[in-house]
Amino acid sequence: MQKFDVVVVGAGNAGLTAACTIAAKGKKTLLIEQHNVPGGCATSFVRGRFEFDPSLHEMCDFGPADNPGDAQEVMKSLGLEWEMVPVPDCFRVITKGSNGKPLDVTMPAGRQNFIDAMEEQVPGSRAKMEILFDVFDEILDGIHFLSDSKGHADSSVLRAKYPNMLRTGAYPTLKVFKAMKLPAKCIDILSTYWSYLGVGLDRLPFIHYVAMVQKYITRGAYIPKHTSHDLSVAILEKFRSLGGEVMFNCRAEKFLFNGDRICGVETNAGTISCDYVLANINPDIIYGKMMPKELIPIREIKLSNARGKNYGGRMFTVYLGLNKIAEELGIKDYSIFLHGTADSPKEYKAMKKSETNDFSIFLCYNVVNPQFSPEGTCACSFTKIMSAEDWNNISPEEYAAKKSEIAEKMIQSLENKAGIRLRDCIEEIEIASPVTFARYIASPEGSAYGYEPSTWDGMFARMMMLSKDYPIKGLRPIGTSGPRSIGYNGTYVSGQMMANIALKEMAEWEKE
Repeated sequence: MQKFDVVVVGAGNAGLTAACTIAAKGKKTLLIEQHNVPGGCATSFVRGRFEFDPSLHEMCDFGPADNPGDAQEVMKSLGLEWEMVPVPDCFRVITKGSNGKPLDVTMPAGRQNFIDAMEEQVPGSRAKMEILFDVFDEILDGIHFLSDSKGHADSSVLRAKYPNMLRTGAYPTLKVFKAMKLPAKCIDILSTYWSYLGVGLDRLPFIHYVAMVQKYITRGAYIPKHTSHDLSVAILEKFRSLGGEVMFNCRAEKFLFNGDRICGVETNAGTISCDYVLANINPDIIYGKMMPKELIPIREIKLSNARGKNYGGRMFTVYLGLNKIAEELGIKDYSIFLHGTADSPKEYKAMKKSETNDFSIFLCYNVVNPQFSPEGTCACSFTKIMSAEDWNNISPEEYAAKKSEIAEKMIQSLENKAGIRLRDCIEEIEIASPVTFARYIASPEGSAYGYEPSTWDGMFARMMMLSKDYPIKGLRPIGTSGPRSIGYNGTYVSGQMMANIALKEMAEWEKE
């Protein structure tokens, strides 16, 4: 039986950065992955002459060289480099305002540019927006402090330096906006980003909203010059160069224990002995299928049950390879949010059923990177978030027709709202439903986002509970279900953070 210091299960974003971090400290590390390529959703697939990215829209926390974000800092610490391309604007949104009137706005990147554009849209809003961004900056600094404290934050420092994080940490975003007396149209425009997290602003913790939106606006968004598969392969090769070992087509089936401490992993390829496991797996699967029930603390069962009532966004994505360039089709914006309404609580509720779900995000990668697809073409995608209700009871015979019906509705929505007609130049089309993602990444209900963040279980709460939320000795879930929650950036950062905590724990065990 092979023996390793650490086994990392799952070569998604968090698994890759965790494995690299552990191996860089000289630990004998094994990375296992049930698929035959790394990356999870951060990979690519080919249809005809087009290569598509399954899930990456843009990274909000990479940043330019002179103002690097957390994701770039993680990559730098691991000695990684690859080409990223900046996205010029934040977004275009075409919807109805909360007052029912048409809203079609394009917002630029950069704090001052964004505030200037908001002032044009909402005269007299500048002072409120300046205050809002000052609060954003304070909270982001507070998040870094929490991350560095690894679950042992000094409360006196929090009170003295980050009072607004404490004031807003338990409240949903919409409540904070209204308490700050932001004009309704400002809230409508700022609400656009809620859909990247899939939680209405009456439910989304303000601290989580800030962690994403402040970075999108102040640093600008970036995409890889190629696809996210390029990032995944780069991290994997770095891991191998550090002496790490990888097993593909290897599925973890059970975690083994010696008393109350983990001692190995049983896989479809045999049993592996180890001292520690970092598992890029939803905790519901870990506790429900992969370990002895008697070793799971009652608190963790209750926590898992409470979180499992609200899995994060289940993605439905349409990938299009078009035989015309973006300019010919009138596509000028990289991302267009096609919401039914800017009222996010109403939109969130409407997303529960496909009949009322009028939400989608349209992307054209070639607007940012003209070489993304073959010459004379462009690659686009539509994404919407759906609930499990549309897929739980669908028959195999109905499945293909259901996918096509939803895809048709999304393509028609772009034509109706933006005047952009695509159907005459579609060369390749692929459709992925939540069922596709469930099969591909083995996540409950196809949720690519782990658990839906909430005021009681958002980033602030999870960061403060790092020591209590992981009581099983030698086993830590990582990834979107972890303390940094959802998104590419958060999972890259979470993987490294949890690996560093594991290294610290192992060092303490050696002293015992």
